Order: sequence, then C-alpha cells, then structure tokens
Amino acid sequence: MNESFPRFFRLKQVFDAPGIGDAAAATREAMAALPASKSIKPGMTVAVGAGSRGITHYDVIVRTVCDELKKLGAKVFIVPAMGSHGGATDAGQLDVLAHYGITEAAMGVPLKSSMEVVELGRDPELGFIVYQDKNARGADAIVLVNRIKPHTDFHGPIESGLMKMATIGLGKQKGAHQFHQASARMSHAKALVAVAREVLQLSKIAFGVGIIENQFHKTARIVAVPTATMEKEEVELLKMARSLLPKLPFDEVDLLIVDEMGKNFSGTGMDTNVIRREIDGSFLRPGPNAARRLYVRSLHPDSYGNAAGIGMADFIHERLYKAVDTKATWVNTITALTPVNARMPMYFPTDREALEVALATSGLPDTRKVKALWIKNTLSCETVLASEAYLADLDRRSDLRKETEPAPLAFDQRGDFVPVF
Repeated sequence: MNESFPRFFRLKQVFDAPGIGDAAAATREAMAALPASKSIKPGMTVAVGAGSRGITHYDVIVRTVCDELKKLGAKVFIVPAMGSHGGATDAGQLDVLAHYGITEAAMGVPLKSSMEVVELGRDPELGFIVYQDKNARGADAIVLVNRIKPHTDFHGPIESGLMKMATIGLGKQKGAHQFHQASARMSHAKALVAVAREVLQLSKIAFGVGIIENQFHKTARIVAVPTATMEKEEVELLKMARSLLPKLPFDEVDLLIVDEMGKNFSGTGMDTNVIRREIDGSFLRPGPNAARRLYVRSLHPDSYGNAAGIGMADFIHERLYKAVDTKATWVNTITALTPVNARMPMYFPTDREALEVALATSGLPDTRKVKALWIKNTLSCETVLASEAYLADLDRRSDLRKETEPAPLAFDQRGDFVPVF
C-alpha cells in the first residue's frame, strides 16, 4: 500500500430523475401526437437519420420510428447522420450503427451509407454552402432521430439535437467541415442556428424525434417535433435536458479519474459539462470549478479508436494510448477544427504510476488530503468513488449517500486498479 495515496469511499448521488418505462410505446405515442400522418403519405420514400451516440434504447426507438412510418405506407430506409464519424467512410459509419444494434436485419429496412453529398444551396451573406447526404436528399421526406442535450464545445439556445443532426450529421464530413469553418468566423451557436435554418428551409425534413435522457443515462422523454416549429421547441427541450445533466457531486476537484472515454459517450469523448474543461479551437480552457488534474484509463471499444477529446486529459493509461486510431481521431478533429482534442497526454503503463504523478503535481504537500473523484464515464455519475477529504462535506448534503467506509485503493499484481465499477 502506498501511504501517500488517499483512501476512497463509495458515494451515490440521489437525483430527482423523470423516466419512461417503455421506449417503444413512448415513441409511438409521440408520433401519434404529431401526427406523423400529416407529412408522411402512402408510397413516399422516407430516409431516417440515425447518429453515432450511445443513446439508451436507441435501436428500439429507431426501429419503432421505422415501423410507424411503414404503417403509414412509406418506403423507409436508414442513413447514417453522423458527420465525419466512423472514420468518414461508408463502411465505417455502418459499423458504428451496427454496434448500436441498428442493422438491416434488426430494423427491418435497408441501410444506405454514403459519404457523398449534394449541394442544397449557398448563402452569399454568411459565406457557407449547405450540403446534405445524397441518399437522404433523394428521398421524398427525411425524419431525424437524435438525443437533445447541452453541447460540449459551446452554449446557446440550440446545441446538440435535431437541428445539429440536420446540419452536421446529414452534412457528412464535407458538411461538418463547412459548418466548423463557419463557426470559426461567427461562433458555434450562431453558425448552428444560421446553417440549420437554411437546411430546414431547403431540404425535405418532415419532423424529428427528440430524445431526452436523465442523470442515469435513461430515457426521460420522447417527443416528435415538426420542422415548422423545430427551432422553437428544441430551445425548450434543451432547457429540460440541461436540468437533467449528469454532474459531479462536488465543486472542488483536485483530481478526476475517468475509467473510460469515447465518442459513444460524448462528441469530445468526455462531456465537458461534467469534467469542466472546455475546448476552443486550438485552446483548452478551464470551465467553472474545473478539475485541476484529469486521468483517463481507457477508450471504449464502441469509439472505434476515435479518441477525439484525449487532449483534455493530463494523464492517460498506456492501454488508451495503444487503442487510439490516429486516422479516425485526426479526421474528426480536423473536421471540427479542434486540433487540441487530438494532442497526446503523458501516458503510463500502470494506474499506480499514473496516480503517483497526478498526486505529485496536485500542489498539496500531503497528497492523502487530495480531493479526488473517480467515475466510470461522463454519462454515469450516479455512483462515484470519493477521497476521504470529502467526508466533512457529507453532513449537509441530503442528495448524497455514503455506501462504504474509506479504504485504501486496491491494485492487482501488475499495478492497475482492481475494477470498482
């Protein structure tokens, strides 16, 4: 046992988290309330846009949307709506969808993947071209299915959600790059609204199915939003999503340990709203109550080697370093104009060595008193390991429940942490 390491105890956050039990039933109800039959007629071809995030019950929701469209007599197919993800290749994007259970066999409809785009129009005043996936453009109507949540790189009335999928997801790599070029000139928030308005006006998007998740990464609400009111309704849905964000239990954090990062958790691998570090192009900057040191242990396999966001970490485990696909990572960060997201931190062969360095750079003479938190990933913050220095804060917190007594960290013979999640 290393006497300089803090002791940790298990802590559970108590959230007031709304939820729905049956995602398929909720999807059917949302489409009936729209109703979808107002815009979808028998014989129409309909492209359903599906993205690259790890959304709970995403396969169930997408399948239900397809089924309901088929009941209306539509000829349905699915297109990947994920910008440059999947290594910006046709096969790569299909592979991403397959990992979320979205395959032709499971969905009961064809999947059409292409990185080819068509030009919808140009805006001479703003100086951008509007692109769209060629297969989606060829359909009679488009339906988007995506989670609505706060973005990791910017804040505004519209962030991640249906309008972003319409703009960046369906724009593929070329459209995503074009968008980020526009955002470098006029800010992300303004560019997203400006380009999305053009897309909604110029394309055949009929409606979107918005998903909101709670602090437990469970479905809280499903709503179908018509194109005519998409912007207005998404502004309100984002407010709800923001109130349900996962969060760390304490403001002051000397060291944050994250078990796993990846594109399936966040566009930046780790949600910046959780780790409190922000990206601005080539620069990393602290957010409010930013974690002073950040150690990340692994890259989730569903990220396909895309380690965009790794540059936000101070230290990583060697296994993460070896899991990085530089091509996939670089394509994504170049497209997003955020090279800092691909910079490589210091990496170590064991957790023990990484922790020793992280503590040595904490600035505290007695590293046993470091305020450290350990989470599984930035979508899973309900259960946290907290260092002993936080014990004094528990008495006045009814939203926190201590589940174990402080104990030394356990390592295996190699020097890595014994799994705790």
